[in-house]
Amino acid sequence: MNTLLLDSDAVDEHAQLAAVIDAVEEAFGAFERGDTQMPAKSYIELPQYNGDFRSMPAYLDTGDWDAAGVKWVNVHPDNPAEHDLPTVLGTMIYSDPETAFPLAIMDGTMLTMKRTGAAAAVATDYLALEDASSLGIVGAGVQSYTQLEAISEVRQLEEVVVADQDEERVQRFVETYEDRFDVRGGSISEAGHCDVLSTVTPVRDPIVGSDDVGEHTHINAIGADAAGKHELADDLLQAARIVIDDHEQCTHSGEINVPYGEGVLTDEDIYAEIGELVVGAKDGRTAETGVTVFDSTGLAIQDVAAARVVYENASDADDGYAFGMIDTSQR
Repeated sequence: MNTLLLDSDAVDEHAQLAAVIDAVEEAFGAFERGDTQMPAKSYIELPQYNGDFRSMPAYLDTGDWDAAGVKWVNVHPDNPAEHDLPTVLGTMIYSDPETAFPLAIMDGTMLTMKRTGAAAAVATDYLALEDASSLGIVGAGVQSYTQLEAISEVRQLEEVVVADQDEERVQRFVETYEDRFDVRGGSISEAGHCDVLSTVTPVRDPIVGSDDVGEHTHINAIGADAAGKHELADDLLQAARIVIDDHEQCTHSGEINVPYGEGVLTDEDIYAEIGELVVGAKDGRTAETGVTVFDSTGLAIQDVAAARVVYENASDADDGYAFGMIDTSQR
């Protein structure tokens, strides 16, 4: 029995977004039902290298399928300038829950992009207007592309407005999608007045205020992934219906971490976890709903669910490099 090695191109090809969105939605449902095991993300701090390692293990059982794995990821800000490497690297080990055999080792960076976009798509499907046709994106980095690709799977998008201080990044984004959408660069307010807004920046001082969004805009707050990061102004969060992916992660390192830590927001200001919407315990958007916010920190169960999609599709396509990592003769 062989282990499948899948590089970023293979993950990109086989992480078909429609299937990943479905799998991530099922993972959120399993999490809400208590059918997952997901220990807290663990950190290894490396100040001598201005970086850290993070391990994210998980198991989930949807009732139709189960899956297990661990993602080993880092954040090393000096990598691009000093080593010509990305700031964030990731490796996913996807295992058979029954036997623990390592079915696949795959690029975790591309996988993270796909599952993050998928999570935003799930939230958008439950919280955005049914006839939402415009998407604003604040931040034209790599994650902005997956946000558009994934959200376009759940809403019929026509207009896309992207805001970023780097005009070259905006132009690259526009050129990538100009044949598929009415896409243009614009201000944060122009992006925020779209039906759906995704914020994908690393800022620590809020850049989107309550005047920058429409009356019924749904916001996917993606950028905050560490304590102190904060994209949305406090008054915007206070007025919005807030849905989170996980209470511990969001209050520690998600979009709400700063106002929650300062007591500006409390548990009473959190409407639901996304899994509650998936299983029907709480309503998504209703006729009375105004602005909604999905605080997405990213859960290990999303990585495992997405990895399963990639592994199954790659196996069916006979793709990837199969190698004998385990000597199965020694039993």
